Amino acid sequence: MKKWIFLSIAAVITVLVLVVIVYPKQGFLWNEPAPSADSLAMQAQKKLEGRQGNCTESSVTPAAVRRSSKKGKPRGQYIVIDSHTNHLYLRTPDSVLFSALCSTGTGASLVDSGKGRVWRFETPKGAYHIDSRLTDPWWRKPDWAFIEEGEPIPKKEADRLDPNIMGDYAIGFGDGYFIHGTIYERLIGVAVTHGCVRMRSDDIKRVYESAPVGTPVIIF
Repeated sequence: MKKWIFLSIAAVITVLVLVVIVYPKQGFLWNEPAPSADSLAMQAQKKLEGRQGNCTESSVTPAAVRRSSKKGKPRGQYIVIDSHTNHLYLRTPDSVLFSALCSTGTGASLVDSGKGRVWRFETPKGAYHIDSRLTDPWWRKPDWAFIEEGEPIPKKEADRLDPNIMGDYAIGFGDGYFIHGTIYERLIGVAVTHGCVRMRSDDIKRVYESAPVGTPVIIF
């Protein structure tokens, strides 16, 4: 009888050891520890450095930029756009030179019921650079602009052009996206755009005058 009691106790102890030591490592009973903020930032930076050209999937934070290697870290001025708080920052690795409210994409979708096309109005996240600078820009209205207003799509190219809606300055960062002025300044600070970044006239002028072609743009 004593032998069986001893064996039973030994079996219970063995099971407890497996539960406490082995199972957590396999993730069966407890979740793995949450990654630290530093770990997440480094993961974001690796995604940033591994991409070339335009990027619409990765989310990159200022912390990731600060933790980047010398090769990946902007050396001079660069632009950071926080699409969550709708702020734009012109900065260096060590200081903020200028900050202002902006407006970014709504995240809403539009469906063309006639042709089944779908547009999602988001400001793309990731690492870019300024590739064009325009004064007195004209907006070529795409199909969705007419569908959104319930208007027929024009056949003449001239009927698509709007000389006023983008303000006095536009700074392109790829794939048809711009940081630009607007005639709807009262809505600055609210996510109301179709993907571009809008700014007040004085603020976009400041950014335009300070950011030449090649300036890095980080959007998160």
